[in-house]
Amino acid sequence: MKLAANLSLLYPGLPLPEKAAAAARDGFAGVELLDPYTVGDADLHALLLKHGLTLALINTPMGAPGEKGLACLPGREREFMAGVSRALHACTATGCRIVHAMAGTLPKDGSQNACRETLLANLRQAAPMAAEAGVTLTLEALNRHDAPGYFYHLPTEAAEIVAAVDHPAVRLQFDFYHAQREQLEVDRALQQVLAWVHHVQFAHPEQRQEPDPSDPPVAAALRTLRRAGYTGWVGCEYRPKGDTTAGLGWRDAYQAVITDAV
Repeated sequence: MKLAANLSLLYPGLPLPEKAAAAARDGFAGVELLDPYTVGDADLHALLLKHGLTLALINTPMGAPGEKGLACLPGREREFMAGVSRALHACTATGCRIVHAMAGTLPKDGSQNACRETLLANLRQAAPMAAEAGVTLTLEALNRHDAPGYFYHLPTEAAEIVAAVDHPAVRLQFDFYHAQREQLEVDRALQQVLAWVHHVQFAHPEQRQEPDPSDPPVAAALRTLRRAGYTGWVGCEYRPKGDTTAGLGWRDAYQAVITDAV
């Protein structure tokens, strides 16, 4: 359960090369980058190699402002598949093995059922492409406060789509923050979907700041992951209160919790 620094949120104000250097200096083995498409693939690969970092996760392109992805949008299928191809190309260049396939926001005049069928068809087409590239596509529920109208707000809703696609290259991304913002008991919510979980992220449920691994519900969920044999990444997708490096004291509590779970 290695920690990955989300460079889209951590080390704010620094250019990407300095963010990568800071993450490596702070002891992170991996990084997440939600929008890697502003950087050339070769340049990104060189940056990762320079600092000994693994690219743990990227997102598919998000579309226009507010869309938050394209996978569920009828009439945008070709654009979504082009985005998947672009993401897989980036993965091939950088060694990334997980792509969050952004579902998208339901159109105001759209049909939930039509969007669901579009989402399923797109994922069924994309899954073999991802598998051939050695990549897993993940689906993540986003809470309704931060992402109103997003196709799924609850982990069980995203897991239902994973089950319906029924392909080993499509799995679940579980974010403690989004689950807690939905007022879910995070350990119970995790246990409900644990069989599909392939990537994890966390942050404090208030203001999405530094996580608190010693908080009993969070600690219980981390122990559940550890005891279930989860060996994947835990993405640190939060907005630091102040200086990122100065705020990393929570990692001691994280290590204590997962060590206690052995």
